[in-house]
Amino acid sequence: MTMAKIGLGLAALGRPGYINLGHAEDLASEVSINAMRKNAHEVLDVAWELGVRYFDAARSYGRAEEFLGSWIRSRHISPDEITIGSKWGYTYTAAWQVELPMGVAHEVKRHELPVLKSQYAATINNLGTHLNLYQIHSATLESGVLENQDVLEFLNRVRQAGIQVGVSVSGPRQSETIEKAISIKFDDVPLFGSVQATWNLLERSAAPALAQARGRGLTVIVKEAVANGRLTTKNQEPEFAAKYRLLQLVAAENETTIDAISIAAALNQSWANVVLSGAANLHHLKSNLAAQAVNWSDEISKQLDSLTETPQQYWATRSHLAWN
Repeated sequence: MTMAKIGLGLAALGRPGYINLGHAEDLASEVSINAMRKNAHEVLDVAWELGVRYFDAARSYGRAEEFLGSWIRSRHISPDEITIGSKWGYTYTAAWQVELPMGVAHEVKRHELPVLKSQYAATINNLGTHLNLYQIHSATLESGVLENQDVLEFLNRVRQAGIQVGVSVSGPRQSETIEKAISIKFDDVPLFGSVQATWNLLERSAAPALAQARGRGLTVIVKEAVANGRLTTKNQEPEFAAKYRLLQLVAAENETTIDAISIAAALNQSWANVVLSGAANLHHLKSNLAAQAVNWSDEISKQLDSLTETPQQYWATRSHLAWN
């Protein structure tokens, strides 16, 4: 089996607030636009030097597309050297603030055609011909986006123009959403060429659907491999203590870190093509990339089986993670 490759997601690099555990500490309180642009470029530089070639952004990731686009131009990286995916469907509404007034959200989810048209234009403005993949951001069955014919027809035109169209999914019904997405066709040609889903040692429920997608020729991208920091040293929640000790033990036995062993689990799934690191600084990036050196085995997999949560448990916990 060929190990999946690590890509870099910019969710934690493009905006001052995010739900990752300890995000504020990761940025060392340097959250001006210029400071975050500088940090993003430094992380992108090292990722590039270490062989990362897939980069993931979204309209809702603050200035992530802008930072990525300016880095590409300043480093004179040609489109054939790099693969870039971005997403539409969430609008960033935090105005570069972390603490927001009651009732004000950091991002707003809207999957209507006017949002798609507006956000696609903005993405092309930021990334131009470097954009390879354009995805629906966090599609769910409940959102109705996979039944919105106007949206699907617009995405089909994007596909016909030479940009691959994909779908990212979230929530406890990821598998059903994936199955719905891969059934959508235009003129007997599948609309979606990729699927991006949450899979990690805590939330594994999408695995059969992802295997099905890979079997049909779709590119499979894994997000949240460290569960927004819950599978790192940042997770000091008392109720997680027993699982944390197990992760520590297995990581130590394999001479690596908790985050690296967690990412290695995703890298070694037979259906995975790309596993995203969500690193917000150089230390975390290098630690995440150490996953590539883990000598994965069935024994390690069995040791970590007990970490699994039900989808309902996992997504309920995730929904309560604080923006910081």
